[in-house]
Amino acid sequence: MPPASLLPSVEDMNQLELHGITKSYGSRRVLDDVSFSVAPGRLTGFVGGNGAGKTTTMRIILGVLATDEGRVDLAGSPVTTDDRRRFGYMPEERGLYPKMKVLEQIVYLARLHGFGKADAAARATELLTELGLGERLDDTIESLSLGNQQRAQIAAALVHDPKVLILDEPFSGLDPLAVDVVAGVLQAAAAQGASILFSSHQLDVVERLCDDLIILAGGTVRASGSREALRAQHSSDRYELVSAGDAGWLRTEPGVTVVDFEGGYALFDADGPETAQRVLRSAVERGDVASFAPQHPSLAQIFKEVIQ
Repeated sequence: MPPASLLPSVEDMNQLELHGITKSYGSRRVLDDVSFSVAPGRLTGFVGGNGAGKTTTMRIILGVLATDEGRVDLAGSPVTTDDRRRFGYMPEERGLYPKMKVLEQIVYLARLHGFGKADAAARATELLTELGLGERLDDTIESLSLGNQQRAQIAAALVHDPKVLILDEPFSGLDPLAVDVVAGVLQAAAAQGASILFSSHQLDVVERLCDDLIILAGGTVRASGSREALRAQHSSDRYELVSAGDAGWLRTEPGVTVVDFEGGYALFDADGPETAQRVLRSAVERGDVASFAPQHPSLAQIFKEVIQ
């Protein structure tokens, strides 16, 4: 047996890694050398336009599709059928039985994953209640609103406490309150060490929730990394100044281009950090400065930049 120092930690056992994934349909290459990792305990956002290859990538991770080249690893070894039994998956299209009652459906899925009857019922009830469906347990799936059907679909993916969770558009059709509820459940799963990959076209939601980010376009990874690192990497020399006095003097400062201005508020581009520091010193000399900070781009801005 290898020494303990060489054994993977409990968290490392959930590390999902893609290496050089390539997939073609006939002459059309839909994925080209796609490589990234999904870390335990973190929410990884997976974004890209229609046809970028996100769903194909997810299906390869799940073993539904085979790769032409490359491999998927879990904890440093090629993922196996047994490993995938520990995965949870929520497809973009709803796949629950419409005539079944909500609790009955989720209990059934828990039993398929080896839960005993009592444990399955307890786990399903707890999870559905956390997702805001506690009063709808005896309703049929088809009687639920589309948003509540989405919550039930998420419960189906989570009921067996998966170590890896793959979610295709989990926030589609949810109102802002429901987004917060679902986000809280996913964050709790991540806190227990699950590796979570979720796709979404709602870039504002992804930006708010993700720890890490992968941007896919044309079947290739255009950007990946932590949310903070990507925002820093794509930041320009743009700054926001809020001061007590009138900030109109910025319009005549060398090396400064004012983007927005009103009273003591100004948003401006500087031709370098030295110019920005000079502006700050001048602002302090002119009066009280409430705040002065670089402005990082939004995820939507980064997305547009890297896919061009």
